[in-house]
Amino acid sequence: MSWTKNGGESRGYHHGNLREALMKAALELIAEKGTAGATFAEAARRAGVSPAAPYRHFRDRDELIAAVAAEGFERFTKALQAGWNEGRPTPVEAYERMGRAYLDFARGNPAEYVAMFETGLSTEAHPALDQAGQRAFGVLREAAEVVVASMPAAGRPPALMVALHTWALAHGVASLFGRSDGSRRKLPMPPEDLLEAAFLVYLRGLGAPGN
Repeated sequence: MSWTKNGGESRGYHHGNLREALMKAALELIAEKGTAGATFAEAARRAGVSPAAPYRHFRDRDELIAAVAAEGFERFTKALQAGWNEGRPTPVEAYERMGRAYLDFARGNPAEYVAMFETGLSTEAHPALDQAGQRAFGVLREAAEVVVASMPAAGRPPALMVALHTWALAHGVASLFGRSDGSRRKLPMPPEDLLEAAFLVYLRGLGAPGN
């Protein structure tokens, strides 16, 4: 089976790669036109298949975008794990490095980042997306457990609170100042420096030991 694309160029179509082709097309459309431009029909056209073909793998456009976002979260999880590196050489240094990994992912994968965080999809309606997002946050929470354990026992904060606070810090800096598109806000310093300073103030204020 084959399809014709770009004015007559013929490519082979194999059933096994249609899902991946549609997800790639959706990412390209998000990058070029934003989430509103990533329609089911346009993804099919971009992949070079009929408008009915995507229904072999996805119920609708939301399910396609949810699959793209879930795959993004899986790659995001690996990036965070690499940044954390099991807390070496020290938990605080590794925690800050994980924050930089957050920024690097957002900047290096802008379309995936949009799919993951800015499409407004219900995680309840898409369990695989919810599970993938939970796995990514789980890396941050486990790291927070280690960092909190290094703080003085008296007044030690809940690790979940620390994980949520630092997630908000990293996400805020990435979304406002670390974007690779024209909506990035101007800063008199690299976003990595801003996030490192924010982590420093926050963690030191909670009594975390120095690097």
